[in-house]
Amino acid sequence: MKSVLLIGLGRFGKNVAEKLNELGHEVMAIDKVEKRVNAVLPIVTDAQIGDSTNEAFLKTLGVDNYDVCIVTIGDDFQSSLETTSLLKDLGAKRVVSRASDDIHEKFLLKNGADNVVYPEKQLASFVAIKYTTNHILDFIALDSEYAVYEISVPEEWYQKSVGELDVRKKYNLNILALRDENKQSIIVNSETVFSPSQTVLVLGKWKDIKKCFKD
Repeated sequence: MKSVLLIGLGRFGKNVAEKLNELGHEVMAIDKVEKRVNAVLPIVTDAQIGDSTNEAFLKTLGVDNYDVCIVTIGDDFQSSLETTSLLKDLGAKRVVSRASDDIHEKFLLKNGADNVVYPEKQLASFVAIKYTTNHILDFIALDSEYAVYEISVPEEWYQKSVGELDVRKKYNLNILALRDENKQSIIVNSETVFSPSQTVLVLGKWKDIKKCFKD
């Protein structure tokens, strides 16, 4: 269980609060709009109405005591930057801030954000890749180059082993695990044989995925 300071309770922030609650974390939620604060009270540990650009107010929260501070202010460029900067100045251990565009992302990183999330850009990438390929079922981006992809087993792989296909050497891809309709996860080795009922979890670059899994 983590202690989380969540600042900004718009649609994205509220969804983050709901997921944090589902995961069992302790959440202090902050927003300057009373209606938004009241809406999340049932799903967070505590909530306060306040201006996160006010240094005196942030000091009262003891930001250095939280495992992570998440800033989900996406519609106010200046407030987002000021809040991020103040959190780091006050000793926050880790600050994760939401960006609304590329420039916003760049300035957040320069103003103290340890990590930046860019929901619109990440979702756009997800939609573009998932719905224009035949094999890719899902993926999680790890950085600007690498991602973990869940891919249906190509027909030409049926009844062949991991060692026989040797995709790591040929395509620079790492097969992490297999999922089967009867089993949640199967750890693979060189002798593991692929079947039509499986999906493959693969770590690699998009350019290598395209070469290996041709549609």
